[in-house]
Amino acid sequence: MKEGYSNWRKLDNAALAFPLVTGKNDTRVFRFYCELKENVKPELLQAALEKTMEKYPLFQMVLRKGLFWFYLEHRDIRPIVKEEKKPPCSRLYIPDKKNLLFQVSYYEKRINFEVFHALTDGTGAMHFLQELVSNYLKKAHPKQDLPSLPVTDMSTPGDQEEDSFSQYYSSDIPGNSEKKPRAVRLPGERLLHEDMHITEIVLPVKELHAKAKEYGVSITILITAMFLCSIHEEIPKSRQNRPIALMVPVNLRNYFPSQSMANFFGWIEVGHDFSQTSDFTEILAHVKEQFAAELVEEKIARHMNSYVRLEKNPVIRAVPLEIKKYFLMLGANLSSRSITAVYSNIGILRFPKEYNQYIDRFGIFASTNSMQLCSCSYENEMVLGFTSKLPKDNIQRNFLNMLKKEEIPYTEKTNNFPGCSLKEKKEAQRIVQVFNFVCIAAAILCGMINYLTREKLDWFWFAAAGCLCGWLIVAVAYAKRRNILKNEIIQLILVTVIAVLWDKYTGWHGWSLDFVLPFGALAVLGSIPVIVKVQKLEKEEYLFYLVQATFAGLVPLILMFFHQIRFPYPSVVCTGISLLVFAGMFIFNSNDTIREFHKKLRM
Repeated sequence: MKEGYSNWRKLDNAALAFPLVTGKNDTRVFRFYCELKENVKPELLQAALEKTMEKYPLFQMVLRKGLFWFYLEHRDIRPIVKEEKKPPCSRLYIPDKKNLLFQVSYYEKRINFEVFHALTDGTGAMHFLQELVSNYLKKAHPKQDLPSLPVTDMSTPGDQEEDSFSQYYSSDIPGNSEKKPRAVRLPGERLLHEDMHITEIVLPVKELHAKAKEYGVSITILITAMFLCSIHEEIPKSRQNRPIALMVPVNLRNYFPSQSMANFFGWIEVGHDFSQTSDFTEILAHVKEQFAAELVEEKIARHMNSYVRLEKNPVIRAVPLEIKKYFLMLGANLSSRSITAVYSNIGILRFPKEYNQYIDRFGIFASTNSMQLCSCSYENEMVLGFTSKLPKDNIQRNFLNMLKKEEIPYTEKTNNFPGCSLKEKKEAQRIVQVFNFVCIAAAILCGMINYLTREKLDWFWFAAAGCLCGWLIVAVAYAKRRNILKNEIIQLILVTVIAVLWDKYTGWHGWSLDFVLPFGALAVLGSIPVIVKVQKLEKEEYLFYLVQATFAGLVPLILMFFHQIRFPYPSVVCTGISLLVFAGMFIFNSNDTIREFHKKLRM
């Protein structure tokens, strides 16, 4: 790790729930891209990425799971530029898979930067992409002597990886107790991620600003009001008794001095009850009023303290993550009930004028489980990126109609995403389905044979239990296939429990504790060095699993103490080797071992 940066850091407050709610259909990935006026050269883009990583090494992180919280940890994984082939905003965080949380890709004239939201927010992504594009164009046009980007700050490594939520949290500031009413939910089934609709609209900033000035509002307020009206047209009259509300992320750096590259954003909720009025001028006035009321430092601080107070609660901190995640997911679902859609305006990207001849535009859009609108501006163009999992694109059409009505010129950008509608390969899933069917078929066949031959079911129950045990072991192995060490620990526990149950219900001969447990623990302990060697794992990746295997190897000692072991030799050997491994870890790798405990057990 580059000097000055931490080897690991905890997730910021805004990122805590992202690993829990992400999945194949809601990836929590957003794309920030730059459209050049020339085709991208991949070898130069790779060199530019490596140069950019020198400035932002804190992006070279993987997500790991502790006992109480997730955390980010540095890995010596070289980020590789790839040609765009997957659907936009495809999944980047996959549990138990060791990979970086961002991806740089290219397609024709486009440079894509996709990032999992737990790593950074829109502001952090914007800084990274600006640096990447600058480095690329310098390498692509070395004779032009392009200037470096203006230095807007003198941030240190500590500044970049700072958890600004904790930095500005104050227990003296009361939280926000205001309850929001339930908002209208967008109707209709949800599409798969690869079928997500992406609509991009390019607007001239001058004309847009003139129209906003005509109404006496900002561009953000104008687009927010138009988005609300576009949604309203698709809501059935029977459901218009509830307000339509947008979540509008807020860059907290505008209120609290911070140079953090981690997440540092809050949000406000802006809505309108269309049962009261649907006049556009009145809607604009209402939206403007809400922005003015919400974007006040005191209120922003109260909102932020409300987020952080839950994280700081000692009871919540002490709850294991496997239990805590259900409450976090429930909280996320409950809070989303007051939101219909999301609108995020990242702001303006600025480059020295020498770059203008090479850059066409910038754009941004995000994965969503419903509908989201993102926007950014460069020079005289503002790009709106709609993403939707709704089967129809009526809301986007309504928005375009409003632009026509307000006489705002626009260009609907024709998207060319080579990975769109690309179906995920499911060969492995199909094998699992076949295996599941075979297990069920085997159990049913045994039952049929048992009844036909003996006119009763006796040995069938043992056969069915055997099928169930086999299925359970294979299912767990498949679910945890990306992390062999974790798989081994779970399998050791599972096989031991199954063996104990078989031993119990077949007359208890003690073989499960005398042989299965100690030999299983020894097998895991012996296999870990081999797996470490083959997979070239770093200490941080295997030390904690080695500790777990060692503790498992000491269980026979406890059983011997309570006189539960009939044949002691395997247990004695297992205990002795486990004690030696445990002692060796703390004698030869004490600092690393203690550090792993600290990371995994951090509350």
